[in-house]
Amino acid sequence: MSVKGSVGRLLVPKVSELAPGVTSSFVREALNRAIDGVGPLPPAAAAADKQLEEQGGHVERAVHEVIENHVRLAGAQGFITNVGGLITAAVAIPANITGLTLLQCRMIAGIAHLRGHDLDDPRVRNAILVTLLGEENIAKLVEKRKIPAPPMAIATAPAHDPALDTTLAAVVAGDLVARMAGKRIATTVGRRVPVVGGVVGAGADGYYTWRVGRYADRELLPRTRP
Repeated sequence: MSVKGSVGRLLVPKVSELAPGVTSSFVREALNRAIDGVGPLPPAAAAADKQLEEQGGHVERAVHEVIENHVRLAGAQGFITNVGGLITAAVAIPANITGLTLLQCRMIAGIAHLRGHDLDDPRVRNAILVTLLGEENIAKLVEKRKIPAPPMAIATAPAHDPALDTTLAAVVAGDLVARMAGKRIATTVGRRVPVVGGVVGAGADGYYTWRVGRYADRELLPRTRP
């Protein structure tokens, strides 16, 4: 409590300074680039289709590989620190949050594609954003009526609600800022113990990406395209 609490008191009031560019626009730009491809990363659907081919057309094995590949990327700090410039509209955002947001959006989009969802459908794109929040957060936000439904229900809604685009992007942006503040506290505390700092920094991103991927795997059920 003493160390973590004191660090928290120092950092929490400065959350807005940690990621001044994490806005709804940033979240949407990250989503679009994750789906369309950027730099060395091919589009999410193309990468997922490659995995499907390598797995002999077995969708579930391809989903598993998409998750595992992105977990490895998320844990590779060399990749994360070299994503600067991917999202030029948000140059003030630390490379770590930029890279993780893009990677996790790309992973979820790949899973959605393999399950038969149309990545050009705005309802599906909103579902991808919501999935970033994680199962526990989504349950709480639905209960508080801050978001209308879990990802699958949003992806398969009868019609697209344009007003929901801004609402969901804003909720995700707020979650990213809070997550960054929490990670700053954890890594600051971790540096006080030999080795722990490195484990926290490298392992947390991969673990959270794995959790988001497993949730997307359970939530985004197969759908037959018309």
